[in-house]
Amino acid sequence: MSNGRALLAFAAAVCGVAALIIAKRMKDRSNWNHALAILEDFHRESATPLQRLQQIVNAMLVEMRKGLAAENESTMKMLITHINSLPTGDEKGVFYALDLGGTNFRVLRVQLGGKKKGIVQQDYEEKHLPSHLMTGTNTELFDYVASELANFVSEEGTRYNLPRDQTRELGVTFSFPVKQNSVASGTLINWTKGFAVTGTVGKDVVEELQAAMVRRGLKMRVAALVNDTVGTLARGRYVSGDVMIAVILGTGTNACYLERVDAIPKMKDALQRSGNMVINMEWGNFSSSFLPRTKIDDALDMDSINPGYQSFEKLVSGMYLGEIVRRLLLKLAREADFFGENVPPKLTMSFILSTPNICSLHQDDSSDLQMVAKTLEEVLEIRGTSLEVRQIVVEVCDIVARRGARLSGSGIVAILKKLRRSAIISGDAELHKARLSWQGQRTIVAVDGGLYEHYPKYREYMQAAVVELVGEQTAAQVSIEFTNDGSGIGAALLAACYSEEATP
Repeated sequence: MSNGRALLAFAAAVCGVAALIIAKRMKDRSNWNHALAILEDFHRESATPLQRLQQIVNAMLVEMRKGLAAENESTMKMLITHINSLPTGDEKGVFYALDLGGTNFRVLRVQLGGKKKGIVQQDYEEKHLPSHLMTGTNTELFDYVASELANFVSEEGTRYNLPRDQTRELGVTFSFPVKQNSVASGTLINWTKGFAVTGTVGKDVVEELQAAMVRRGLKMRVAALVNDTVGTLARGRYVSGDVMIAVILGTGTNACYLERVDAIPKMKDALQRSGNMVINMEWGNFSSSFLPRTKIDDALDMDSINPGYQSFEKLVSGMYLGEIVRRLLLKLAREADFFGENVPPKLTMSFILSTPNICSLHQDDSSDLQMVAKTLEEVLEIRGTSLEVRQIVVEVCDIVARRGARLSGSGIVAILKKLRRSAIISGDAELHKARLSWQGQRTIVAVDGGLYEHYPKYREYMQAAVVELVGEQTAAQVSIEFTNDGSGIGAALLAACYSEEATP
């Protein structure tokens, strides 16, 4: 009798264990299906089919025209840079550049030898800006920068044969919001990136730097004040006159291009030497109902330091791609136990997943996705993932990067269309008319930034979107080329263009 009871108890235990196993499997299957449903919803909301991209191209074109017509009428500022002369390759001499935009800044010296010799020699030093200067006074900041410039100039030696009393020409890349008043004048609107220097907002930053150089006894003249996008255009133009557009795809994003003066209604003084003007679009703030935004994007925007602004940048730039991926993985973990019953603590930390991280995840082409497993473990402390989970992680990265890259491509096509250098897009009558004036002109788009440089699949998706939008025949006349160090060499080249000797 006791044996029978034991057998019954054993059988009941076995049945109980079996029931638990079945229940777990059912739960696992339910969670997996839910995870796939979440991914499918995000994929659908993020989709960038051709028709959507065409709508975005035309919406950006409308905003471009509004911004060129009047101030504060567009989501894009379409800023007049006062740069109407770009390098030709004929420039000769020694010129300096200052690249100031963060906790580190660079000083550069570039020797130009004209068309035959090009850039003969270049030197640069990266300087660290002491943290107390970021929140100190106006005088302290610019005196320190002027002092470092003076030290750099003193190291010229005899290699450049410049008279000691000769005034050096300087191009300044100043990566903070300024209202450009002339080629070498700009009023600081506000500080960003953790800077809060007193006594500078509302003042001309060139005048402040110039005064500091005088106090330091440095004979140097600021010939041009630019941002990194305009510098990239100058750097590309030095190599080829076909460069008409420059794009930055890095931590942030922006674009500029060469516009006809007669196409800028808000520009009152049209007496320009070349009849053209470089327009700084500030396209990161482009916004349209056609942009494929998701609830995750909306939440990221609300949690950002500038909610409601930089909508385009938050979908395409390096600062945000990794965070979008993290937020989607966190949703999968919380709602579908994607990484197990417990949510990985590191996954709850904002911006812990960088764009270089998702590039590593995305580019893993091994059969077992070991680089994905390694990155998840090292960055997020997520261990023991299955191949199926790793495949979903790669798919998440692909969706986010593909969307951002295709949106960037649509922005480039909008500029081509504004310049009437884009052939027909299916169903677009205006572009059909534009085709008559295009006449096969070759156009080079100069691109700088770590996102574009170091993320091959992003580059591929962006270029594919351009081809899809303009067609293979036109795309053959559009070359997207990596152009390095616009913020440094580009600024020096513009100093050459606007040096006292070059200016009539």
